[in-house]
Amino acid sequence: MNPSPSSQQHNDRNGTVVFVLVHLAGLAALATGFSWFALAACLFLYYLRMFFITGGYHRYFAHRTYKTSRWFQAVLAFGGGMSAQKGALWWGGHHRSHHKYSDTQRDIHSAKLKGFYWSHVGWVLSDQYLETPWENLKDWAQYPELVFLNKEHWIPPVFLAVSLFGLGSYLAVAAPGLHTNGPQLLFWGFFLSTTFLYHGTFFINSLSHVFGRQRYDTNDESRNSFSLSVLTLGEGWHNNHHKYPFSERQGFFWWEMDITHYLLKALSWVGLVWDLQSPPARAYNKANFTKHPGPILRWPDKRQLRMRNSE
Repeated sequence: MNPSPSSQQHNDRNGTVVFVLVHLAGLAALATGFSWFALAACLFLYYLRMFFITGGYHRYFAHRTYKTSRWFQAVLAFGGGMSAQKGALWWGGHHRSHHKYSDTQRDIHSAKLKGFYWSHVGWVLSDQYLETPWENLKDWAQYPELVFLNKEHWIPPVFLAVSLFGLGSYLAVAAPGLHTNGPQLLFWGFFLSTTFLYHGTFFINSLSHVFGRQRYDTNDESRNSFSLSVLTLGEGWHNNHHKYPFSERQGFFWWEMDITHYLLKALSWVGLVWDLQSPPARAYNKANFTKHPGPILRWPDKRQLRMRNSE
């Protein structure tokens, strides 16, 4: 059973040290010099790994909104692991708890009840959620390769970091016109990109529950935001998602850009994934839309937080 956030939280010391060091190394990328190739690698690996988080960790492992083969689900788990956000089963299991208890006292990262810092990064660094919630993962525990990658979640990010250093070192000799090298590609392509990726992902836990508009009454504060959808390849349509979490597609209307959905649709054309779930017809019935969209931005005030934390 997942514990509810207590008023006495303690940071996981090792996890906090690694988290801080990744950020410092990201800043250190500037000391390695600039090249357009390094910048392109930073952006490419941000969005590539964001896809593995959104299309793999979230829409597949947490919600099973489509089907795929056993070998490709292992690819999704490894690709998501390169984001350095622990294993797919840890990630998916805790996310299932969030949906079950969204914006209640048992929600592990409620911005409504615990504020921005806790919902954004505090819960990740807490020692309360170090373990994988296996009680939520009976459907995935049968796959030893997924259990292995979840336990040894350090392997994919280390593989990516070493590969980038090796590629940069090779290009420094083979293609000097690119003006890159091993340290530069490591710091730009891994550390700086990972720093951005952390916060791009975490914004869905924090800002998506206070920033934007609500189309549906979901009994929580989930909201839709175009800007967050651009940043996260479609995850910003969060109110849509909380209303119909079984839908692979999260941007329900043509103007709701959902890059992850487009990419998964393309993968379905070549047979890598199939049975992509869609929102039901009633999702488009305006009679089901809430008549009280609420303010665009609403944070709980400090007095409310103190009262809630003391409960």
